[in-house]
Amino acid sequence: MKQLRGFASDNNASVHPEIMNAISNANVGHAIGYGGDVITEQAQSVFKNHFGKETETFFVYNGTGANVIAIQALAQSYNAVVCANTAHINVDECGAPEKLSGCKLLPIDTNNGKITVEQIKKYMHGFGFEHHAQPKVISITQASELGTIYSIDEIKIIADYVHSIGLYLHMDGARIANAAAALGCTLADTSIKAGVDVLSFGGTKNGLMFGEAIVFANAKLAENVKYIRKQSTQLHSKMRYISAQFMALLEGELWLQNAMHANKMAKLLGSEVSKIKNVQLTQEVESNGVFAIIPKDVIEPLQNEFFFYVWDEHRCEVRWMTSFDTTEADIAQFTSILKDLIQ
Repeated sequence: MKQLRGFASDNNASVHPEIMNAISNANVGHAIGYGGDVITEQAQSVFKNHFGKETETFFVYNGTGANVIAIQALAQSYNAVVCANTAHINVDECGAPEKLSGCKLLPIDTNNGKITVEQIKKYMHGFGFEHHAQPKVISITQASELGTIYSIDEIKIIADYVHSIGLYLHMDGARIANAAAALGCTLADTSIKAGVDVLSFGGTKNGLMFGEAIVFANAKLAENVKYIRKQSTQLHSKMRYISAQFMALLEGELWLQNAMHANKMAKLLGSEVSKIKNVQLTQEVESNGVFAIIPKDVIEPLQNEFFFYVWDEHRCEVRWMTSFDTTEADIAQFTSILKDLIQ
């Protein structure tokens, strides 16, 4: 099978060499399993350095697991979670959040992947009414599934409202590094410090082989998470191999370098394809995603050269994602093929 480079997902990218080295370096001798090792202890300290001494972090296998555990920690099965209709928990997790938490998802229609307080307010009713799922968690995604980014002030406004009515704010941060890089702020500034109660922190899309983290704003929110993680089959026995990756990513600026490069490549790709006739960008390029409408008849032949996904087949809208290993040569070749196909 032909191994195509492409723009399907930052999940399709290779593992960053420094991450591979970290895994290899951790692969020496024996270490206590299930997170009782020195590397995991060090990695948790690194997370505290980034997000605050009062935070608690738990490592898991993947993003779906992180989101499911976060919801389970914040809500009971009779609760509801409000999110964007484009949210990963709503569209791309095969119903796992609803099945495993028992909570009902209440999706908000959005044209840009972001939700506002005014939209959230429409779902804030039925409190105390036993026939109605009780709203408990608001979930936002940073960067959103459409590549857009919440400003720090936008997150604070949502957090302030959510907390004022006794609810929690969850953030799906699968691409939080890309958001922080674009905003020029710290990882904490655009999450915990802005009022997020629980953050699903993404590593895989930013160079890791596997592994995500769940960051709780305080220990009280996390008091039962070790049990929930185990019951959710997300407790990795050889935890040091996840922890070592996060050490390599977060001790220095690898997370930022990777994200900045991916964002830069997306800006370049968006700029180049927008010059081509009959290509219409549907979202402003703010992180590492480019969304565009292109002629239907060029989609399949273009996918045969550089694989990518169709976002909305009815509109012929496609999604092109860049990653830390995307090159300018990739973009030049891709845009050249796209131009030739359209002409």
